[in-house]
Amino acid sequence: MDALYTAVATATHGREGRAVSSDGTIDLELAPPVELGGSGAGTNPEQLFAAGYAACFGSALGVVGRRAKVDVTDAAVTAEVGIGKEGEGFALAVTLRVELPDSVDAETGRKLVETAHQVCPYSNATRGNIPVELVIE
Repeated sequence: MDALYTAVATATHGREGRAVSSDGTIDLELAPPVELGGSGAGTNPEQLFAAGYAACFGSALGVVGRRAKVDVTDAAVTAEVGIGKEGEGFALAVTLRVELPDSVDAETGRKLVETAHQVCPYSNATRGNIPVELVIE
């Protein structure tokens, strides 16, 4: 793969530190969520992953929609990223909830979402590594 763009970010002190992008547009305090014994006083890697995946999947859906000549500009994607114990470590699971415009019929919507799942770089990176459930609402 020839990268068209490379994002660079640095995190210090793990989940209880700071994450900063190389261009300074991201500068966030990190804190584990209360559910994992943290203070919840900052964002966490799962929230950042969810935001990135939702945005990326939404863009992939837009590309697929344009190719199929179906207007999905008012679609919304919500990514739910769960973390839990697995063996000696931890694992992730994702649910992508896709809200399509009322003008898109169920069969067309399902095809578009499934095709977007093949196009989205986040989906391609996670495929076979973590479970990803697609839900059309």
